[in-house]
Amino acid sequence: MIIARSPLRISLGGGGTDLPSYYEKRGGFLISAAIDKYIYIILHKNFDGKIMLKYSDYEETDKVAGIRHAIFRETMKKLEIPDDCSLEICSMADIPAGTGLGSSSTFTTALLKALHQYKGDIVSTRTIAEEACDIEMNMLHEPIGKQDQYISAYGGITCMEFNKDGQVKVWPLELSNETLYDLEDNLMLYFTGFSRSASSILKEQDDASKKDDEGMMKNLDFVKELGLRSREAFEKGDLREFADIMNTHWEYKKKRSGTMSNQKIDEWYDHAMKNGALGGKMIGAGGGGFLMFYTENKTRLRSAMKATGMDEVRFRFEKEGACIL
Repeated sequence: MIIARSPLRISLGGGGTDLPSYYEKRGGFLISAAIDKYIYIILHKNFDGKIMLKYSDYEETDKVAGIRHAIFRETMKKLEIPDDCSLEICSMADIPAGTGLGSSSTFTTALLKALHQYKGDIVSTRTIAEEACDIEMNMLHEPIGKQDQYISAYGGITCMEFNKDGQVKVWPLELSNETLYDLEDNLMLYFTGFSRSASSILKEQDDASKKDDEGMMKNLDFVKELGLRSREAFEKGDLREFADIMNTHWEYKKKRSGTMSNQKIDEWYDHAMKNGALGGKMIGAGGGGFLMFYTENKTRLRSAMKATGMDEVRFRFEKEGACIL
């Protein structure tokens, strides 16, 4: 039996500049952090000659091409898994899909890690990230970026620079231990109860960027600048400045799509800001998922948000990326 695990993530600055429709013209930059919430892939050899897949649905087939689940199918095709592999593969997740924490790409990296282990391949972390990008972006033509694949493969709190030629430079964010502990202690995640497809939200941004829409490109230029400013704030240990940047980022993020927020999300955000939050934004593509806040008064904010009925998800940062357990 093989058990692979990949971490989900939160974005800390520059999100949205990792889409090819933007970085191929302007170059992108963002900061992403892996957290201790995971997607697991369990792979086991069976003896009935079938491919058995267990996720939110169940599939049994004798051909890879007959698999309905697109990521399972294309990943197994890419790694040339034969039809007679007789494999049973099960996926489990700590957090539901469609909640803005990069679940689809995390699933892909965990599956790649498990299947490479099954084949006996020795592959680098970068290879896992690049293969996941190829599957989702080129084989499945999803209008998404490269953040999620790279952070789930690498883990840690990571800076990413997206070059115009598609190359990705990855390095750890420089944080003092005190700043790291304060950041981890003072960030709070709340589930809105809404889930959505990141692809449907990002398609609007992707289409506008491909057309060189002036408003969209200027918006993303500024968001990239906010990501660079966030890095400076982290490196000098100024987390209140980071909180201010989060607020500005959220205002600009909402301008990218009319479906980025809704009345309920705005009410929750305003309620948090009046009750101890110094900064906040929606994690992921928007439209649902998780609201993240930075606070120096967790007791007050936790009490206020509990009254709204929202569920808090407590987390720590995860240093390790995709791995075999």
